[in-house]
Amino acid sequence: MQAIELNDPVEIEAFLSKISLSGSGFNSECLLIDVYDAGLDYPDFLKAEGSDSDACYDGKSPAWAKYHVRQGKRVFMI
Repeated sequence: MQAIELNDPVEIEAFLSKISLSGSGFNSECLLIDVYDAGLDYPDFLKAEGSDSDACYDGKSPAWAKYHVRQGKRVFMI
């Protein structure tokens, strides 16, 4: 997978809403909900990289393996 970097909060929320993770590690039906649960309600930076066959983007696998989401000084990494 090509690494992706976003700086627009609206694009970041749309992107994260399409990510689902499964497998033996962290699991999520919608990564955006987990970002909100971590206290980032208006993320302003996202970097996704790597490839994970257990991850899906918009229902299609594979998706990215690592996600770095930031809002100001708050950081959420998977």
